[in-house]
Amino acid sequence: MTDEPPLRRRAAESRTADVPPPAVAEPADAGTEQPTGGPVPLTAPRDGTPQPVATPAELDEVVARFAAGTGPVALDAERASGYRYSQRAYLVQLRREGAGTTLIDPLPLPDLTALDEAIGDAEWVLHAASQDLACLAEVGLRPRRLFDTELAARLAGFERVGLAALTEQLLGYTLEKHHSAADWSSRPLPESWLTYAALDVEMLVDLRDALDAELQTQGKSAWAAEEFAALITWATRPPRVRAEPWRRTSGIHRVRGARAQARVRALWYARDQIAVRRDAAPGRVLPDSAIIAAAELDPKDEKTLLTLPGFGGRSVRRLARSWLTALDEARQLADDALPVTPTVEGPPPPHRWAERDPVAAGRLTRCREVVVRVAGEHRLPPENLITPDSVRRLAWQPPDEITVDTVTEVLRGYGARQWQLSLLLPALAEALLPVPRA
Repeated sequence: MTDEPPLRRRAAESRTADVPPPAVAEPADAGTEQPTGGPVPLTAPRDGTPQPVATPAELDEVVARFAAGTGPVALDAERASGYRYSQRAYLVQLRREGAGTTLIDPLPLPDLTALDEAIGDAEWVLHAASQDLACLAEVGLRPRRLFDTELAARLAGFERVGLAALTEQLLGYTLEKHHSAADWSSRPLPESWLTYAALDVEMLVDLRDALDAELQTQGKSAWAAEEFAALITWATRPPRVRAEPWRRTSGIHRVRGARAQARVRALWYARDQIAVRRDAAPGRVLPDSAIIAAAELDPKDEKTLLTLPGFGGRSVRRLARSWLTALDEARQLADDALPVTPTVEGPPPPHRWAERDPVAAGRLTRCREVVVRVAGEHRLPPENLITPDSVRRLAWQPPDEITVDTVTEVLRGYGARQWQLSLLLPALAEALLPVPRA
């Protein structure tokens, strides 16, 4: 990794001379000498904070501007995770050279396919793209090419890969992130929130240029291109539907017995139906801890139920009859309708390998050593070199004939990219071979 000052200079030089810099904080005391060389706080977008586009006529004007713009398009989306059941976008932010920054309210404008067509095959620039691609696709925005600044930073070996950290390291500006967990479904959105949202795309293209230069310096541009292409492919796949999502209830490991697990299941689905109807995050309807407490105690009347942790809130108390009905239904289930231990696909948890299959445990240890060593040589996080799940599956059930070609085929089936295979093989294939006895 090169030193930070040259990276900052490259980003600064990439700005055109006629584009005003973003607004920065004024000194608290004009008579006090300010420190030099430190990061500069960003307080407002260079063109001011735009108001959200909310009418078809306003959207038509945005479409025209972005069609006439040039270069990559910076995008971001704000959801209401923790507040709403859905993961839809409640604000979409875009910025492009020649088009400026736009904020779009997708509640009155749920179809942005015209904007997607205007952007065409221009490169998207996002930070942590996997978080936003699904909700952007819901409103008709789908990338043909993209650059993920978080993923690029990981490949370049940066330890801190958050947007604020990278903007400070590479561009010399600080971003405040205090609205990241806000309820973006609320209306009207406060001015300070809109400023925060606009600043999220303010520096993305500059950051992209700095990271692209770093990847080129390290010889990793082709790796990044493969990763970005894989992200686009991933975004086109339908979401994975879990067969028994209730088993992910936090604390379920404490619940013993099929009958008690049936109570967890009944309460989970009762809560989910209410959450869908209200479009509320399930945890705001009833916390997981309350489900576990009720499953363990099996209360049969409202008075007992409301003494349990998590059932004291007013909105939860109003639903007491729903919770008791769910518990009663679980109580009346026939034995053959109770949950059964699911068949586990893939390898068991690694801590059980030594007991169940010591030979496989040895393979896993050797494979992990290869991944950690190669990742360290190339300044990569091991999980970006190869997914831990792929390594576990390969070590648990290697191909019958272990060769570079057969291991390559297996890892390709797990989604490994060519650059990953070129770094890991043949060392990974050798790690799968039996260790000769002394």
